[in-house]
Amino acid sequence: MLNELRARKPLIHCITNHVVSNFQANGLLALGVSPVMGDEEQEVAELTGHADALSLNIGTITERSFNSMLIAGHAAMEKGIPIVLDPVGAGATLYRLKAVKRLLTELDITLLRCNAGELAAIAGANWQAHGVDAGEGEGDIAELAKQVAHHHQTIVAVTGRVDVVTDGEQMEWVTAGHPLMASVTGMGCLLSAVLAAYLTDPEAARIETITQGLRFYGIAGERAAQSASAPGSFQLNFLDELSTKQEAVLYEQ
Repeated sequence: MLNELRARKPLIHCITNHVVSNFQANGLLALGVSPVMGDEEQEVAELTGHADALSLNIGTITERSFNSMLIAGHAAMEKGIPIVLDPVGAGATLYRLKAVKRLLTELDITLLRCNAGELAAIAGANWQAHGVDAGEGEGDIAELAKQVAHHHQTIVAVTGRVDVVTDGEQMEWVTAGHPLMASVTGMGCLLSAVLAAYLTDPEAARIETITQGLRFYGIAGERAAQSASAPGSFQLNFLDELSTKQEAVLYEQ
């Protein structure tokens, strides 16, 4: 799957937040795919028309970027390419939550990639989160994920100590990663774009594809941490792992 992805070199259109855009673009390039980061309303439909997947990230959302997401999303639907939504800090403000729910309602979101706090906000569950952090609360994350996936007719991937992937019926778990991954801004944002790249194979089963992408990403984090002394060195090592990691390594873990 990974070798085929690199051979196809899909173009991923990212409408993302300005905090992570450079890291996200470099991560996709390291993976072996092509990023385009335009978010101007007048060109996003055209850019999406050239792309193989669309990755939406509300981290630094504005009215302009939100409108661009809607325009690009409709262009993606018209072309029939995957749309990945990263609802960064969905529960931090009412504005963000309304924006996420509108995107989920108006667009055919292929994958909602979120943390536990964001999922709980979307599901309306009782949860305490701080800003964009996952936070903590009461509730069965797997059950909440199934409910949201079923309600919005999408696949939900909830990342944390154990990742959960579900389409409302089928359920998969992934245990891979390292605590240093939480010390680098944009790791989750880049993951969403990487999963968008994985979803560009029209013949692959989507649950399996997302699970494989999560596992690849987590193992890359584990390997990057082996020779990292702090978040700065980890970030550089992680980009190198995305670039050099071979598919066979996935099956050695």
